[in-house]
Amino acid sequence: MSGGLDYRASGVDLDAAERAKERLAALVASTRDEHTLSELGLFGGLYAVPGGVEAPVLVSSADGVGTKLKIAFQTGVHDTVGQCLVNHCVNDILVQGARPLFFLDYLATGTMDETTVAEVVTGIALACRENGCALLGGETAQMPEFYADDEYDLAGFIVGLVERGRVLDGTRIAEGDVLIGLHSSGLHTNGYTLARKIVFEEMALGVDDEMPEVGRPVGEVMLDVHRSYLRPLLPLLQADRIRGLAHITGGGIPGNLPRVLGDGLGAVVRRSSWRPGPLWDVLQRAGGVERDEMYRVFNMGVGMIAVVAPEEADTVRAELEGAGESPWILGEIESGKGVRYAD
Repeated sequence: MSGGLDYRASGVDLDAAERAKERLAALVASTRDEHTLSELGLFGGLYAVPGGVEAPVLVSSADGVGTKLKIAFQTGVHDTVGQCLVNHCVNDILVQGARPLFFLDYLATGTMDETTVAEVVTGIALACRENGCALLGGETAQMPEFYADDEYDLAGFIVGLVERGRVLDGTRIAEGDVLIGLHSSGLHTNGYTLARKIVFEEMALGVDDEMPEVGRPVGEVMLDVHRSYLRPLLPLLQADRIRGLAHITGGGIPGNLPRVLGDGLGAVVRRSSWRPGPLWDVLQRAGGVERDEMYRVFNMGVGMIAVVAPEEADTVRAELEGAGESPWILGEIESGKGVRYAD
């Protein structure tokens, strides 16, 4: 019957989806390594577990970018959130001692914008190459009426590898161990619901306005890429110099550091040991946010915390400095529970 409905009339453009997939093929291929056994387009991705690893353990994680995506929608910049997604997932398995093997993405949108999809996956592929993991595949879904036009959601899934005897599970952490902080590259991917409310409602700024005291456009500052800590930390993990790692994401230091500590152990964190930076000063002042709430919502300039034996602290700091980091001692492990601040 002519003139009847088709899928495109209902909001799903299969031709656009096919064109988008063709544009992604080269991006996916650019992340292949010697263990990648499949091409884009199969129902499942194939990856050979690397040899030469004694008692290999696979470590997996899944995450999203959250309301940071709203900034991408406002600015029209979509590649950085793809990088954030990969780096966040890499960090989440790194804290258990694992290096990444492969990554999968899921992108769901209301309407298929081929250019936007390509930009997002460009960022994903870039971060995969930088972290030495293969973009093994993914899924792009068109869901009209479920997502607003020109908006999308983004999630990622990662699998990594660690030797069983090198899994970081907190059992080696002891009272007196030293906490070494590594700087974040901004808000990373957490606290954006509060940050957006402060910036766009309380401060009435737009994405092109200059962020006070920071000196860059609001959109650029809020899209700073969530950094990966793989390169500076992997050599230290391989040298067995680290007893524990905490990725400071949602919940801040008090919500994440205790996750890697054993029963009967807590931590004292010296907030005077570092200065979070002007961005957090602006957010706290403009939003009238209590200090403890700031540390519970945001990373406050600390993206990763390494737990090391006291006798290893100087060596670890020196090696991190040689890798281009600016590490500092922000506290130590003590008996107890949770995080205690000593200003």
